[in-house]
Amino acid sequence: MEIMALEWISKDGKLILAARSVRTFSYGFLSVVLAIYLHMLGFGEILIGVILTATLANGIIFNLVSSIFADRLGRRRMLVIYSAMMVVSSGIFFATDNFMALVVAALVGTINVTGSEVGAFLSIEQAVLPQTIKDEGRRTSIFALYNMVGTFAMAAGVMLSGLPQYLSQTLGIDKIGSVKVLFLVYAACALVVLAIYLLLSSKIEAVNARHGLGMNLKSIAPQSRRIITKMSSLFAIDSFAGGFVIQSIVSFWFYTRFGADLNTLSYIFTTAGILTAISYLLASRMASRIGLINTMVWTHIPSNILLILVPFAPTFPVAIGLYLARMSISQMDVPTRQSYLMAVVKENERVAAAGITNTSRNVAQALSPSVVGAILGQLLVAPFVIGGALKLAYDIGLFLSFRKTKPPEEL
Repeated sequence: MEIMALEWISKDGKLILAARSVRTFSYGFLSVVLAIYLHMLGFGEILIGVILTATLANGIIFNLVSSIFADRLGRRRMLVIYSAMMVVSSGIFFATDNFMALVVAALVGTINVTGSEVGAFLSIEQAVLPQTIKDEGRRTSIFALYNMVGTFAMAAGVMLSGLPQYLSQTLGIDKIGSVKVLFLVYAACALVVLAIYLLLSSKIEAVNARHGLGMNLKSIAPQSRRIITKMSSLFAIDSFAGGFVIQSIVSFWFYTRFGADLNTLSYIFTTAGILTAISYLLASRMASRIGLINTMVWTHIPSNILLILVPFAPTFPVAIGLYLARMSISQMDVPTRQSYLMAVVKENERVAAAGITNTSRNVAQALSPSVVGAILGQLLVAPFVIGGALKLAYDIGLFLSFRKTKPPEEL
């Protein structure tokens, strides 16, 4: 397949793909076990929601830092710093079960619980990727590949979430201790990511890096500013809705509603990851035929209808079927969204555009887990229904707002 022939990607691009793979591998297992681990420690739903919210707040903080300072201090340097903070946060989660210490670790490190990329790595890499290809016409393809390799790696990581149960049953390690082993694996992955980033060249830096505090909305062209502001508002709605059904919460729902164990959950989310990864390639092909916005909207609407139906499933197999059907199309808007945004702003506005829109997504998504923590114990269907309904509103708003704003290749 043409997209898999990597000659059209520079060495830096391949390194970014490698870092993305290792990083999302670690996200995979942690997103499944973290809420369950916190429950094992004795934390109630509200406190679990607070810690999950803190992990998302981390993305807000460091996306803002990236959008302001990355082009001034250096994109490579920022990526190295963020990966070092992954090591620190995982070490704290391994060493203590103190609630405040875990909140601090979630805030200052990069503990990912969503099952997808929401942290500050994404904003910088999103801006760099178009510079790592020789042909701008392959922009959507590089984003599809970027998301595909990350999702396959995440699916492989999800399989590792069954390791604690194996350690507990075969070696007699207590359940909490067996889960703690995964935080050591997470730290090891972070060290590998750090080493990969150290190999990046200066070619990933901004072509026209500015002095001072970097880009902000006032220094972006008026047309780009309008696009970024409107997209940020819509992305906030989508992410707030997505925060109701992040992977840790869905995992906890299956665990609570049907008594699914970690092995079963690992199989469910691995399968979901594989289906999602395949969908990225289909999204790239579909976008070349019907356009980026149409691909984003017309794949997202049916996926959200399926999401609303999940909690009403009468049996565990039916719930799994609906969830997997949803995951097979729900993320096709991701590479198309990233490609679209990078196409409709100027090259020297890309980090700021990615940082601002990702920050709006993270701010909105960070609010959701605490809300879910307050309602999950009372009404198990609520996260799916609320999340799905809000996502449908986002789809309609996106189509009405941007159907006439075309990227260069669609003019």
